[in-house]
Amino acid sequence: MNRLLLLAVVACSLVTVDAATLIHAGRVIDAVGDKVLAERTIVVDGGKITGIEHGYRAAAAGDTVIDLRNATLMPGWTDMHVHLTSEYRRNNEIDRFKLDAPDVAINGVVYAQRTLLAGFTSVRDVGDSFRASLALRDAVNAGKVPGPRIYAAGKSIATTGGHADPTNGWADFLGGQPGPLEGVVNGPVEAAQAVRQRYKDGSDVIKITATGGVLSITKNGLNPQFTEEEIRAVVSTAKDYGLTVAAHAHGAEGIKRAVRAGVDSIEHGTFMDDEGMALMKQKGTWYVPTISAGRWVDERSKIDGFFPEIVRPKAALIGPRIQTTFGKAHKTGVRIMFGTDTGVSAHGDNAREFAYMVEAGMPALEAIKSATIVPAKFLGVDDRLGTIETGKLADLVAVPGDPLVDIAVMQRVSFVMKDGVVYKAP
Repeated sequence: MNRLLLLAVVACSLVTVDAATLIHAGRVIDAVGDKVLAERTIVVDGGKITGIEHGYRAAAAGDTVIDLRNATLMPGWTDMHVHLTSEYRRNNEIDRFKLDAPDVAINGVVYAQRTLLAGFTSVRDVGDSFRASLALRDAVNAGKVPGPRIYAAGKSIATTGGHADPTNGWADFLGGQPGPLEGVVNGPVEAAQAVRQRYKDGSDVIKITATGGVLSITKNGLNPQFTEEEIRAVVSTAKDYGLTVAAHAHGAEGIKRAVRAGVDSIEHGTFMDDEGMALMKQKGTWYVPTISAGRWVDERSKIDGFFPEIVRPKAALIGPRIQTTFGKAHKTGVRIMFGTDTGVSAHGDNAREFAYMVEAGMPALEAIKSATIVPAKFLGVDDRLGTIETGKLADLVAVPGDPLVDIAVMQRVSFVMKDGVVYKAP
């Protein structure tokens, strides 16, 4: 018995206690309630939040202390509308003929890291080429490259000649007849086929372009480009595969068709009218406004030669309107999630959207929740993301000062942690 007891004591002495990371936060917006918590220690161990304590806990041997006593700590942010593998620039339409799949993929690696360091630990990528966002998602999940958690649509679904038809502006001899495999459909049967192809590709979400768009090489940025029957086919097929549907839509009629057909979110929503807002409230449809992209294209439309001439008037018309529509939709009670359309504007500037939302009338705390707990619930991951609570993944971001007093500090991220790994520290 004495020998067994000695062996047990020796075995116990070999067990080591894992060191924890202690974050001393002066202010905490946990996205659970409406109060800001003061002077808390957030304990992180094994990639998760294991404790939230009053005051600043003293470190034990081996613990790591991160001093954020002059900062505000929040859950990692989610941008619900990005294009991680591209970024618009002058003469951008020529890139389609110059960039191969490896070029696009490598660009995505750069933009993903930039997005993460800007405080966005999760994103929904709503349209790419070469399925590059799907490969990027898998590389991030495997720990091969740093980046946000990605929920990817792959190739957006369009109609012939519509926004996201990749052959718009091509000469005939280059071949301009893409089909469902390439994400271009005509009629409900092909619409269903395209959804099944996206599922086969490994997409997490379906994206359709229900109306014209600003940057496509076509004249109309507002007209409906899907019939309601086509959208219903997309939605019903997506539901069969457990996928949500996001609808790019600027014009009022296209918005209403998409909402009546059952899409989960309207992206941009520029010329959403009263009837459209009422329909969205009735159906519970989410609105992702992307004010950043509107502001960006409006500014560039004033620069001679920046956009192709067919694009420039669309940018000047649509760009300035989005923020106004957002303000009205918020007052009306439409459900809103944070989204920027970054990839139009520059990656890493995503947090400017917070200031634009507050400028248009949304309280700062509500804007922060629209990028934390709100998208986490929409994506079905609120059991592990979206708030600062014990047991959740340690996706955390901090900014200097108090964003409820000065929302502009959201653009000065000083600390980023994803899955318990520190990517930026003060």
